[in-house]
Parts: sequence; structure tokens; C-alpha cells
Amino acid sequence: MNAKTFTPAWFLRGPHAQTIWGRLARPRRLVKFRRETLTTPDGDELLLDHLDAPVRDERFRFVLLHGLEGSTNSVYMQGLLSVVARHGFAATAVNFRSCARDPKHVGRSIPNRRPRFYHSGETTDFDFVVRTLRAREPNVRLLAAGASLGGNVVLKWLGEHPGQTDVAAAATFSVPYDLGAGSKHLEVGLLRRFYVNRFLATLKKKTKWLVAQFPEMRDRVDLKAVMRAKTFRDIDNAATAPIHGFRDADDYYARSSSIHFLAAITTPTLCLSAADDPFLPAEVLEKAKAIASPSVEFHITDCGGHTGFIAGSAPWRCEYWAEEFVIEWLAEHAR
Repeated sequence: MNAKTFTPAWFLRGPHAQTIWGRLARPRRLVKFRRETLTTPDGDELLLDHLDAPVRDERFRFVLLHGLEGSTNSVYMQGLLSVVARHGFAATAVNFRSCARDPKHVGRSIPNRRPRFYHSGETTDFDFVVRTLRAREPNVRLLAAGASLGGNVVLKWLGEHPGQTDVAAAATFSVPYDLGAGSKHLEVGLLRRFYVNRFLATLKKKTKWLVAQFPEMRDRVDLKAVMRAKTFRDIDNAATAPIHGFRDADDYYARSSSIHFLAAITTPTLCLSAADDPFLPAEVLEKAKAIASPSVEFHITDCGGHTGFIAGSAPWRCEYWAEEFVIEWLAEHAR
């Protein structure tokens, strides 16, 4: 497999096949990890999963961020962690607030201690994790990797902190650089609506729980509008924006889209995307590439779907090219 060239598997040629295959066919327990509950400055909790594997190179620690409604158990996160383990590096995967919790326990346990969740532009938790890890291991260089929403968080944080030295290099893939454009793009087509509906199902359940758990949110969140939501804009207007202090969905998109922060990044950064990503219009990729600072390297493939990039000669011999490429790129730049 060419390290810099992606050729899709012959049996997974379309963007939707690339996007969906891994969710159906890949194992979700490729690696072992040690879970840590980290208390945030505002009294909430973050679940960190530290890779439990032999470390041969102690100079670096990878910090990984998942996508919308994902967790450490998302197949692409397991894939990234398995590549990190094979290279002999340390790694910490961050589960955003309300993620990596057993959905059966919602209503019987406390997935959040504060009346908030996470969102595409929420960078304070990532900043807290970075500072915590650096304080623990001051001589270890951090390498950040984020997929989809997690990648948006990484890029926004880098743009908010030009000149920072805590993260030596960063890599992202399948980032929705322009949240408004991506939301609108996903409103068209049956398969795109299928993706949205899967996310909406868990977001509605979490929001309903939050309003029940924190009575002060009843005046801020229109629960009936949340339950009627059929698009990302609907749920962002009804839930994401009021919960997290935005005026509305447009305000949230404008202040949280990483495309507005790319020009300020000074850290060596890889941005990997597929032109056929069903979550984002292709023209947004070219716009983001044109805006980005010289420190940002864009790598846009013709195909690959959303967090797919699956190569291989047969269904039982799949190769997950993006995960290999991202980890190897980071290791090379860190060295």
C-alpha cells in the first residue's frame, strides 16, 4: 500500500460504501486501555482511555479525539489506537462529555454533572486535557489526532493558540470545516438523511435526559422542538445553541467552524479529506485549503467517504489507509 496514495477497495467504490462498511464490519475491541475519570475545572467529568500496550518510544504521546456521538470504541478510534500500539507509542483517547457512557444507564446514572454536553467548537476540555498531560509528563511531546468533529476541535484549538508548544504536531481527517455548509449538504438525499437520523436519535435522548436532570434548562430548551428535529440545523437551533450559549444555529456555526481558524495555525498540521465525503460539499475543501496557513498541509483524495479510506484486495483483507497515514505522518513530523 502506497503511503501517500489512496486506492479504494474494488468492492467499496462509492462514498457511502466507504463510509458505512467499517461501522458494520470492523471490531470495536482491537486494543486494551486503562480508563481514567478526570474532573474538569467546572466540576464535570471526562473519561480518558489510556492505551494499555508496551511503550517502546517514550518521547511521544498521542492524544486522540473522536467524532459526533462517537467514543473510544468507535471503529476508527480503535483503528488509530491499534496503529499507535504497533508503533510502540503511548496514547490517550478523550471521550467528550456524555460520550462513552452506557446508554442503558441514562436516567439512572449521571453521564454529566453539569447542564451541558460537547459540540464542534468546544475546545476548553481539550485544552484542559493537554495541560493535564503536559504537567504529568513535561518531557513527553504530545501529538494530536482528531476525526470529524474531533478534528474540528483540534484545528479550532490550534488556531486559538498560535505559537503554542504543548502539541508538537497535529493531524485530522474528514473534518467538517464549515458546519453550516455541511448541515445544509446533509439535508439532501436519502442516504444523507440516514446519517442524520442516526445522530439525531441519540442527541434527542441525551437532550431529553438533560432537561429532566437540570430543571433550569426547561426555560432554555424547547424540548418539543428538539423531538421534532429532522435536520442538524433543527437540533442545533433547538438544543446545541441554547444549551451552550449560542444565539441560534447560525451563531453556533459561525463561531465554531474550524475554517475560520486555519489561517492562524502555526503548528505542523495535516488535514486529510476525501472529495466525495458525503458530510461536506467538495468546494468547502478547496476553500479551506486556500485559507489555511503554510503550517497546514492539505491532502485531498478523490474518494474515501467519511472516515472511511478503505483499501484492500478482499472484504476479509481490508486496509484502513487513513489511520496508517495519519499516525505515520505525525510520528515522522515529531521526530
